[in-house]
Amino acid sequence: MRIDYYIPTVFLSKQRRGAMFKQFKYIYSGDKAILIEIDNQINENTIAVIRRFMQAIEHNSISGIVEMIPTYTALLITYDPLVIDPDDLIKQLVNIENTLSNSRLDYAERVHIPVLYGGEMGEDIEHVAQVNNLSIDEVIQEHSGVDYLVYMLGFTPGFPYLGGMSHKIETPRRKDPRLKVSKGSVGIAGSQTGIYSIDSPGGWQIIGRTPLQLFDINTAPPVLLHAGQYIRFEAITLEEYKKIEVEVQSGTYTIKRSKKEKSLV
Repeated sequence: MRIDYYIPTVFLSKQRRGAMFKQFKYIYSGDKAILIEIDNQINENTIAVIRRFMQAIEHNSISGIVEMIPTYTALLITYDPLVIDPDDLIKQLVNIENTLSNSRLDYAERVHIPVLYGGEMGEDIEHVAQVNNLSIDEVIQEHSGVDYLVYMLGFTPGFPYLGGMSHKIETPRRKDPRLKVSKGSVGIAGSQTGIYSIDSPGGWQIIGRTPLQLFDINTAPPVLLHAGQYIRFEAITLEEYKKIEVEVQSGTYTIKRSKKEKSLV
């Protein structure tokens, strides 16, 4: 049975009565999880608030929390009911929530993703160019010219839901999905872009492929990306692709990372 738990006004700090944060809504989700609805708007500010909340929870080291799973607008927290009572957990979370106005958000990490665009690796790039009256080079420039926010992971293990793609390269999904899209394939579907983390069926327009592995069961953690990070696609040549592919397989490749400026939230 799903029970809504609304935090009374008395639990809200004066700072949170302002425009910075909205009232969080705590919902029992089964007998081992609590869903915290933070906002109903999908944007960078919502993700920043979720990141701040997760960061503060980690800093407080609450016993019994098993995992925190961020989504577009909410945070799911799984817990061990033999270690902590859900009502006690909610009370601790509310206390942490009321301190968010005084907390600082760490710099977000930018992960650089090398991509070989076009050719056999990106067989739909010409179609994307034609739909948008662009050249292939212009498609590549538009796609690799911005930072993309990782909103959450889903669909397949390690598949990133990204925000920030230029409207100039928006392209509808394929009418006939492919039965197999190779892992590492970079695609466009409507206003979204993403990276296939494993071989799977898919209907996105494939414009390139990265030699990096987004999911590897033998590594810790098994996924390369996580919510709150930013990624920047970087165009590479076939020779560079083959070199990086060998280094990835041998475990000698160093992923390029940089700092993204702090969020205003």
